Amino acid sequence: MSHITLIRHGQANTNARDEASYDRLSPLGHQQANWLGAHLRTSGQHHPRVYCGTLTRHAETADGMGYDHDVIRDPRLNEMEYFNLSQLMEQQHGLVVPTGREGFVQHMPRVFAAWAADEIENPPETWSQFESRVGDALAEISQGDGPALVVTSGGLIAMAMRRAMGLSTLSTARMALAIMNTSMHRLRPIDQHLSPVLFNAVPHLEDPSRHYAQTHL
Repeated sequence: MSHITLIRHGQANTNARDEASYDRLSPLGHQQANWLGAHLRTSGQHHPRVYCGTLTRHAETADGMGYDHDVIRDPRLNEMEYFNLSQLMEQQHGLVVPTGREGFVQHMPRVFAAWAADEIENPPETWSQFESRVGDALAEISQGDGPALVVTSGGLIAMAMRRAMGLSTLSTARMALAIMNTSMHRLRPIDQHLSPVLFNAVPHLEDPSRHYAQTHL
């Protein structure tokens, strides 16, 4: 088994309220990706295999990092459709979609709880389907040769950590809320199990002049 470094995409369109509008990087998101790519090169980190989802923000992040060739795009690495789930929660349960980060701190755990309990009718995919595709994709990647880099989204990273650590649904939501844009998370095989050895690392944003770029939304 090989270790996997998961990377959340750069900051996307924070003013969006639907899936399509959200799916592009902001100018800051492009800059975050450039800085991360430069950090990986100067620190000598070698990843012979690079993967990303099929979403625009994933591809733009990988490209901004300097991986514009030989990137394997896999739809199993796409994010959950959170905007669509939120709209269903509002229609079916009266939970208003928030407009700012503080509102999402309360909103996401409630959406995750309802989704995991199959209390959202006709979701884009069920909680168990999301968990299964994440597990299947990472298990397959871990069987390849050499360290792998995976550019994806915060919800998928939180689900990967849930599977690795046996997290509750509430803890999974809290973890998703904590994940920063272009942060790195590493899963290393220990006794044939992918175990977390790095979480939410942003060494490319640690200089005081870049603290403003440590974003969550």
